[in-house]
Amino acid sequence: MILSRTSQYAVQAMIYMATQPPETPVLNKDIAERLNVPAPYLAKILQSLSKGGLLSSFRGRLGGFCLRQDAASVSLMHLLQLTEGPDFTQSCLLGLKRCSDETACPVHVRWLPIKEKVIAMLNEMTLADLAIAVQSGRYRLADMPLGMMAEA
Repeated sequence: MILSRTSQYAVQAMIYMATQPPETPVLNKDIAERLNVPAPYLAKILQSLSKGGLLSSFRGRLGGFCLRQDAASVSLMHLLQLTEGPDFTQSCLLGLKRCSDETACPVHVRWLPIKEKVIAMLNEMTLADLAIAVQSGRYRLADMPLGMMAEA
């Protein structure tokens, strides 16, 4: 259950948007610049999140992306299911095609209780929780200090 680069960028972008004023569209290029990620790649990710119902996108001079729903109602699991696919929690830690109680890999029995805790945490943690953690200054969203992120 290692996250893809796409999921990492999606989570970072969503946290960034959750730290912005509500219902204020943010430009893809501004998000990409703040997070130091490739803008074309991020644009595809944000469009995918729009199609998945997490973002609204607006065209034109005042366009951009904004959260479609309150950050407190978006679980990290929901976001990751959009970027990794609905079955991402079912994948084998060792990368085997089939791994279940019936066809277990060598680490299945030891990994299962850890995996269940990770899944519970992903379901409990919301976008608002992550945004608050970043805004507190204790955690970084990108490879730059929070003060630089807040600058406009």
